[in-house]
Amino acid sequence: MKSNRLVDDSQVERPYQRMKGTRPLDNTEIRLVSACFKGTFEARNRGLFMLGVSTGGRISELLSLTIGDVYQNQKPVTDLLFDRSITKGGEVSRVVPVNIDGRTAIENLIGWHQEKYRTIAPSRPLFPSRNRKGTVAMNRQTAHGMLKKAFQAAGLNGKLATHSLRKSFAQRVYEESRDIYLVQELLGHQSVFTTQKYIGVNYATARETVEAIALEAKASSSERDRNGC
Repeated sequence: MKSNRLVDDSQVERPYQRMKGTRPLDNTEIRLVSACFKGTFEARNRGLFMLGVSTGGRISELLSLTIGDVYQNQKPVTDLLFDRSITKGGEVSRVVPVNIDGRTAIENLIGWHQEKYRTIAPSRPLFPSRNRKGTVAMNRQTAHGMLKKAFQAAGLNGKLATHSLRKSFAQRVYEESRDIYLVQELLGHQSVFTTQKYIGVNYATARETVEAIALEAKASSSERDRNGC
């Protein structure tokens, strides 16, 4: 884990105050999009979307995942490794806590694989193409087209694309923690000006924060507030 405590925090631009490119989704929009996946590959498509907004993986990283990366010892992983071999530009490997939204997506994906392909062999692609009996991963063009249709079906406006999943994760983590260094670490950026230079993060805080942004956690909190608990 890198650390540089010589950075003047007052000079660091706060993330997403000057958003460029694709925009992130908020929790309400995430729910809307999640409900728009239909058909034979509904579980695959929703799983890609939910794992993206829950872990901040780049679309190339997500599409490189295998069943064995996310499902171990007969259960979803609680910490997802994005190995250096699949990260952009050979960045260092990173581990991201998987909150309940992500774990639920993994469970649904595993159930779908078992039903459709009758196997959950660890080496199989987590997000398979429609072709070759699920032995080849979906490509980026297919993922882009599928997500674009879901964004449109949800009635969303603005510039939205596959990178919106990663930005949604980053935005929500930052809003929950107000810690730009935590965001940088979870995204795996090396440059100080990509997500701003991080100075080292308590991993327990990272886990608590990522768990706190889960839709279920937010819903449970709202229910307690209404009941006065």
